[in-house]
Amino acid sequence: MLRMLTAGESHGPELTAILEGMPAGLPLTENDLQDDLARRQKGYGRGGRMSIEKDRARFTAGVMGSQTTGGPIALTITNRDWKNWRDRQIDPFTVPRPGHADLTGAVKYGYRDLRLSLERASARETAARVAVGGVCRRLLAEFGITIGSYVTMIGGETAELDVPSSDEVYQARFASAELSEVRCPAPAASERMRARIKRAFQSKDTLGGVFEVVMLGVPPGLGSHVHFDRKLDGILLGALGSIPSIKGVEIGPAFENAARQGTEVHDAIHRDEQGRLYRATNRAGGLEGGITTGEPIIIRAAMKPISTTINPIQSVDLATGEPAQTVYERSDHCAVPRAAVVGEALAAFVLADALLIKLGGDSLAELKARFADLRRSHIADLPMDNQPWTFGFQDEN
Repeated sequence: MLRMLTAGESHGPELTAILEGMPAGLPLTENDLQDDLARRQKGYGRGGRMSIEKDRARFTAGVMGSQTTGGPIALTITNRDWKNWRDRQIDPFTVPRPGHADLTGAVKYGYRDLRLSLERASARETAARVAVGGVCRRLLAEFGITIGSYVTMIGGETAELDVPSSDEVYQARFASAELSEVRCPAPAASERMRARIKRAFQSKDTLGGVFEVVMLGVPPGLGSHVHFDRKLDGILLGALGSIPSIKGVEIGPAFENAARQGTEVHDAIHRDEQGRLYRATNRAGGLEGGITTGEPIIIRAAMKPISTTINPIQSVDLATGEPAQTVYERSDHCAVPRAAVVGEALAAFVLADALLIKLGGDSLAELKARFADLRRSHIADLPMDNQPWTFGFQDEN
């Protein structure tokens, strides 16, 4: 139902994004996107570029009178740093940085100047995705669905966080993360992470880490088990895995679960006094069989250290074929806090698409009427009539 396309280079004049498939009648202004764009630029360990850019999205199509029209939404974000680069004489970039898209991009597209790779592969592009995610977040808010994130580890410094007992505890965790320079809701761990980043900066190195994205208020029944490309867990894993430098993604405590027995992992189903079904745990992370269960969706992503380091790394100059050291260009020292916000945006895009697929309709009014029916058909209201459920396959012969 939803399609997203972004265009633009890191030091080009602007970033452009097109979002197709958003229904008509959704109240939407440029200010609705501003908070997420600003949050993406925050965080201890960020590079100098963030002191130059003041990201703001401008709608150029699909929004009139502060409402979506149903047509494709187009938006642009100006790159303020472009004016500092447009008249510069820049030497060809010929020494690929290990871990970046410099060499692989050159091999694929035949570039003789690696800058053509790095300009598009740069995480600067994620500003456009965050703006699109802001539109999707605005749609989800109409149905009581919220998304937040927080950092759980940077450079080996880990926050030991309990599993929240309610949505309200998650919301409080989100709020605490917003007060931290490293987006960690645990103050003591936050200080350790900050100190670890400072040491990496002093040693001219970079750090990675882990963040969690949590989706609350998601109704059961989104996604599907009948087609591989409709399994919502697979779509979410792929979406967050597409963020630059993300090398691992899991739903719930997946890697911990892999070391346990099945009886210790699967969430038992209970029935309360009113006859409603519920689960006391959420080790599945809110998804079973590629379909939402109605529990919070919890997805965790591991980010490798940024590939651009002040300390040089051994490489080869592709212009001469001789050994060479990488050359440093401005970059973050730790981007984990900012990547978490990008993760929220992509989760919002995937969830909004799944919701539209489930509900159908071309206007917000249609969606809301159908969403009320979806809530009424909650899994807890399945018929309990003590009658056996039967099924069979018809024999055409």
